[in-house]
Amino acid sequence: MKNISLLGSTGSIGVQTLDVVSQHGDKFNVLGLSAGRNIDLLRHQINKFKPSVVSVLAQEDALKLSKELSGKSIEVLYGSNGANEVATIDDVDMVVSAMVGASGLEPTLKAVNKGKDIALANKETLVIAGELITNQASKKNVKIIPVDSEHSAIFQILSNSEKNFVKRIILTASGGPFLGFSEEELKKVTVESALNHPTWKMGEKITIDSATLMNKAFEIIEARWIFNMPQDKISVCIHPQSIIHSMVEFIDGSILSQMSIPDMRIPISYALSHPNRISLNIQDGNNLPKEFSNLSLENADEERFTALKLARKALENGGTLPAVMNGANEVAVSAFLNRKIKFIDILIIVEKVMNMHNNSSSVSYEAIKESDKWARNTTEQLLNQNI
Repeated sequence: MKNISLLGSTGSIGVQTLDVVSQHGDKFNVLGLSAGRNIDLLRHQINKFKPSVVSVLAQEDALKLSKELSGKSIEVLYGSNGANEVATIDDVDMVVSAMVGASGLEPTLKAVNKGKDIALANKETLVIAGELITNQASKKNVKIIPVDSEHSAIFQILSNSEKNFVKRIILTASGGPFLGFSEEELKKVTVESALNHPTWKMGEKITIDSATLMNKAFEIIEARWIFNMPQDKISVCIHPQSIIHSMVEFIDGSILSQMSIPDMRIPISYALSHPNRISLNIQDGNNLPKEFSNLSLENADEERFTALKLARKALENGGTLPAVMNGANEVAVSAFLNRKIKFIDILIIVEKVMNMHNNSSSVSYEAIKESDKWARNTTEQLLNQNI
């Protein structure tokens, strides 16, 4: 029996993680749940999985929930301190890090420092603090197992291969809903159309990131840290069908891929059960020939896809620039979702904030948090100036 804590239990990944857990109640025990403000869903999760510690975003929600659960041996906490407590429960073996954005950094770092293995769905943690997290994980002998479908694919392939045989990692990208759109068409993109991803059902923020390809940009940075691979050995290709989740090319010319229907429960289950595999109640293999037909791949044009160039710049400069890239993006995406800016403005704003930043080589937690705060404030200022 593996004891787990789940950060971001009411989000898309959190819900699918608990679906996997519910299919294998004899293998997993949920000790902690951390959520935002979807208290109705959290209440259902508490009743079903009976954790010992839960945390919510707001104090008022915590007080209300605590009254409802009085008489039950469940500790109710709130805010960042609450999430940190969920991440560091003594008896927990693995923490599933599925909070959205930079908010996932602190509890994930706390979990690593406590020696907990990490099933990592929160890619922003490695984007903004990859060196810090991986260094601490190495010191604490902590495993970081990726939940992203692309990095899970690479992780599975490399599990049976020596890294010195790798020529390059090939991340696949669906291209999002606007693949092939002209600049004029992109200017007319609505929030509703941007949230209509052609192959994946995800939360709002990551769906917009997929549409701008910022999600893939983040995955370049994430791959650099998870696999300790220089960025010139990480490439991206466009694969609209989302069946080939990523590939690894070896020095002898062989290319291995991991393939499956686009269902996040597959990489989630592998992260939870590694190094074993568990059965899943998903679409059976009899339908695979239809799903796997007419697959296409083409190299991503990094001159056209600005987000990929920004990721390369962030990696080349290092230091606090990746944190600035992420912070600016989070604010810009929120502005788009709130209909304050156009879709095409998101990456323009992110690049402008990155260019304004006085980069620091420090990768301390304090420097990263300060740079993240600067990026958010600067982005808000630009938005207020209608730039």
